[in-house]
Amino acid sequence: MVAHTPRSDRPKRWYAQLWVWVFAGMVIGIALGKFDPQLGVKMQPFGDAFIKLIRMLIAPIIFCTVVHGIARMADLARVGRVALKAIVYFEVLTTVALVIGLLAVNLWHPGSGMNVDLAHVDTSGVQQYVAHPEGVSVSQFLMNIIPATFVGAFTDGGVLPALLVSVLCGFALARIGAAGKPVADFVEAASKMLFAVVEIVMWTAPIGAFGAIAFAVGKFGAGSLVSLGKLLGGFYVTCLIFVFGVLWPVARWCGFSIFRLIRYIREELLIVFATTSSETVLPQLMRKLEVLGCDETIVGLVIPTGYSFNLDGTCLYLATTTVFLAQATNTHLTIWQQLGLLAVLLLSSKGAAGVAGAAFVVLAATIAATGTIPVASVALVLGIHRLMSEGLTPTNVVGNAVATIVVSKWERALDRDRLQSELGGAAQTAR
Repeated sequence: MVAHTPRSDRPKRWYAQLWVWVFAGMVIGIALGKFDPQLGVKMQPFGDAFIKLIRMLIAPIIFCTVVHGIARMADLARVGRVALKAIVYFEVLTTVALVIGLLAVNLWHPGSGMNVDLAHVDTSGVQQYVAHPEGVSVSQFLMNIIPATFVGAFTDGGVLPALLVSVLCGFALARIGAAGKPVADFVEAASKMLFAVVEIVMWTAPIGAFGAIAFAVGKFGAGSLVSLGKLLGGFYVTCLIFVFGVLWPVARWCGFSIFRLIRYIREELLIVFATTSSETVLPQLMRKLEVLGCDETIVGLVIPTGYSFNLDGTCLYLATTTVFLAQATNTHLTIWQQLGLLAVLLLSSKGAAGVAGAAFVVLAATIAATGTIPVASVALVLGIHRLMSEGLTPTNVVGNAVATIVVSKWERALDRDRLQSELGGAAQTAR
């Protein structure tokens, strides 16, 4: 689908690369938010507009990628095999993330000694989350994958409904054979057009990053960072431990450098850091992984599914923050209660798809499900949630990029020469 185009012998000048402009937008946004917080808050529409621009392209791109990939496959049983391998990998890695989060928060005790009395805490800002904190049950989650209408899969904003419809259409095209070739050709052409649109839209990313980071700094400021700095700093360290302590060995086993991969997708990581929404880079991430040498079918299946089932950073956030709130409110959790919490988090984390702020909603639902920690205590982290999201969303993106390469290797559908070539030149350009 995405043809591999060799790099030019003349790399782009540094000032012509997108990541430089995104970084510049973030620096300007931070400065504006710090020196004129009121004006910084007013910049929020720029970030929201960029997120909406990308979100409108996600479902059509998933459809074209998956349909074209499945339609050209001779072995349809391979689709089920890829999905099974991906789900197994996702469950193992998210479980590891949850365990690391629980271990880390129990070792450094960021909430100990706070002795928070919720009677003296303003919980008005979280009433929308605690009024109906029951969350989504397993059956509801599965039912929500099925769209109300065919068109609804593309208009309701969900990733998994679009993936379901795409898989069904791909299987149908594969079954009818030559009669479906005109449709398959049209889908391939539409896919190329959509990825060209993504390249255009991505050049608005510096403006989106500016608006999003200016809003975050202007609204929450440095006060939140200081008051809960131990939790925030420890959480960022935990994310780094997961990336370089878990994903680095996995990447090494697959024969590539996690450092070069991070450098290769630096534009995407800067964007999700600023916007705190991993959805903003889903189309571009899919494109880059295909350029790296991953089979388009595997990319089309693993990335959209991973955005609901492989949220490593979100798992770290949920485990860390939940135990922190217990410590801050002097709620004692036994080892068995924490193991029960681990089981609840394995389910509740699946509802935190790449939408900005979804992890906070899932946090409230998780605490309500445990029945031991006061739900209103989530007010303690409302002020720094967005700052924590700047750590969890890049972790989610790196985790899904690694997962796609791993599953591609398992399926012997990874072009190793292209992978090494692209990552080897990542220092020059990410294209």
